[in-house]
Amino acid sequence: MIFASLGSLLGLLFLGIPVAATLALVGLILSGLYSPLPLHFAIAEITWTVSNNFLLIAIPLFVMLGELLLRSGLASRMYSALVLWMPWLPGGLMHSNIAACAMFAATSGSSVATAATIGTVALQEVQKNSYNERLFLGTIAAGGTLGILIPPSINLILYGVLTETSIPQLYLAGIVPGFLLAGFFSLCVAILCLWRPHWGGTKTSASWESRLKALPDLLPPLIIFLSVIGSIYMGWATATEAAALGVVATIVIAAAYRCLSLQVILLAFEGTMRTSAMIMAVMFGAYFLNLVFGAIGLPAQVSTWIASMDLSPFQLFLLIVVFYFILGMFMETLSMMVATVPIVAPILAAAGFDPVWSGIIIVLLMEIALITPPIGLNLFVVQSIRTRGKIMDVIVGTLPFVASMIAFAFLLYAFPGIALYLPQSMR
Repeated sequence: MIFASLGSLLGLLFLGIPVAATLALVGLILSGLYSPLPLHFAIAEITWTVSNNFLLIAIPLFVMLGELLLRSGLASRMYSALVLWMPWLPGGLMHSNIAACAMFAATSGSSVATAATIGTVALQEVQKNSYNERLFLGTIAAGGTLGILIPPSINLILYGVLTETSIPQLYLAGIVPGFLLAGFFSLCVAILCLWRPHWGGTKTSASWESRLKALPDLLPPLIIFLSVIGSIYMGWATATEAAALGVVATIVIAAAYRCLSLQVILLAFEGTMRTSAMIMAVMFGAYFLNLVFGAIGLPAQVSTWIASMDLSPFQLFLLIVVFYFILGMFMETLSMMVATVPIVAPILAAAGFDPVWSGIIIVLLMEIALITPPIGLNLFVVQSIRTRGKIMDVIVGTLPFVASMIAFAFLLYAFPGIALYLPQSMR
């Protein structure tokens, strides 16, 4: 049953069938092979139930928030301000890429949106300042992955819905690891540029007057982050209501900066509808597949199989890392999360791992999937913005950051308090 599931899933993906359709087709195949009941009759009910989940309404709202930041030019102004503060570090503007990704991630909740937005405004600097192009591209693709770890993260919402884990607790747990991972990325860039100084490009300088004058452009992400996260922890709003507050705050800020227009709003609405439709289609297929998994008893079989292996907690953790690393080469993060979390999360819970910590680890491993070929979404996003050269340049540029993320996952295993300190102190 396990091999039939993986074989049909990977086979359909290799045929180029869209992910949402692949998940639904795998569900139909497994239902036909192993279920005595006509499970396909449940598709309409699943679609209706998923569409009416109050928590999931936060997803299109966070997508809209990111679209408004991009279309209004607030993200571009943020990056331009960071450029003035980062050139003294080894690697120069590559640190600006990572810092900008971390700040945008703290407002948008989407890795693809983060990579696309920062890549759009940053790529013009590659040849202008003679940076190592591969490493520069890698900072954008890897920095973009922070969008699903730093709150407000869409993937953390999904994990909370799938496992009935507190989303505020997950958001608290994601803050320190998210920004610490951004620091890991910057440290990686600094080490590489100290080893190969010419990779760091031509150093630029800025006066303190220009730096101070640009500080107001760094305020919008901070205000939006505080309006979203602060409203949750002050008890004023749920995660969904906080997402709506974030959208309102973004519109008010864009209007205050005089960069809001009817065209900006219409473009943001169009981008939101396209992205939300893709996300919901994937979720419909994945939820149906999960129903089939439960009906045919696959999660129980997997749990029994792993229990029979008598693994230690570290061996189980290592198995989960390898599993997601391999699966991430063939699946997009959203569909991978909805399809695997109902199986993996109970296994980790049975082994004694905290469900909040498990959520951070799983999302971190999903981040690696965003920059591993052949289906790393951020790789294609950065290459599409670049419009020249080969995607292999982007892949090679992300390799040091893949290694950093794997090392960081083991650091979280050794010191779970990195993720759990804030949630436990808030309790």
